[in-house]
Amino acid sequence: MDESGTQQPEAEDEPDNEALAEAYNRGLALQKAGDLKGAEAAFREALAIDPDDIGGVSIRLAAIGAEVSPEKMPDAYVATLFDQHADVFDEILVDELGYCVPLLVRDQIQRLGTGPFERLLDLGCGTGLTGMALQDCTSHRTGVDLSERIVELAFDREVYDDLYVGEAVEFLQEFEEEDGSRPRWDLIAATDVFPYLGAVEPFLTGAASRLEPKGYLAFSTETLPDEVLGGRRYMVGPKNRFAQGEAYIRSALDAAGFEILAMDPITVRLEEGEPVPGHLVMARLR
Repeated sequence: MDESGTQQPEAEDEPDNEALAEAYNRGLALQKAGDLKGAEAAFREALAIDPDDIGGVSIRLAAIGAEVSPEKMPDAYVATLFDQHADVFDEILVDELGYCVPLLVRDQIQRLGTGPFERLLDLGCGTGLTGMALQDCTSHRTGVDLSERIVELAFDREVYDDLYVGEAVEFLQEFEEEDGSRPRWDLIAATDVFPYLGAVEPFLTGAASRLEPKGYLAFSTETLPDEVLGGRRYMVGPKNRFAQGEAYIRSALDAAGFEILAMDPITVRLEEGEPVPGHLVMARLR
């Protein structure tokens, strides 16, 4: 999804909703006008009204350099963002932004000669684009997404055997079957998750604990030039999404017990017609 547009809270019955929307949109206008100090003040006002941060104000503060990048995007923001855009999700992502990462994963699997896979866990499954792309090389598919509305649309596609509403890292850390068992998968995919995470260590540790021995992890990242990252492992980029450095991803995978089979430079999507660089990674538990 494109996080650069105006987003207003939906809960109009909340007493602070009007003040929150006013402060947030004032911040957007000041940011667009180049008044970053004024934008910072307005965004901090909005964050004080709404500590749950459904508007992603903390991300905008990081994007304008007013705060260090948080370790992840606020769950309330991500859920609200995708709930609001669910009905036009595929049109925006595929038609407008040129997103084709699920098909790139399928091509990478074929090129590496991995699979077929018995059990796929698709984290941040969205409406099911990755599940559809990997349908012919997986037998059982589980999808997880933070947006309840998005999960409903994925259910309608009838591509997943199991679907859950949940945050990716929490699912990896906490999910249990009804009998108390902790299921494992032989392929975990996360095709548009890392731009919402920032710090990747909790995700990678959780994924390692949920994979079968020698299991595979496929994911995409967005990145920025080294001179922009300035030695940082990750940062919020100008389009309000996280970018991770290649060296950081490599070291974090190694520390979590993975070997990298492929780390291919890709265009993840388009932003205002310009390609967004990133990597498509296939890793295997050692």
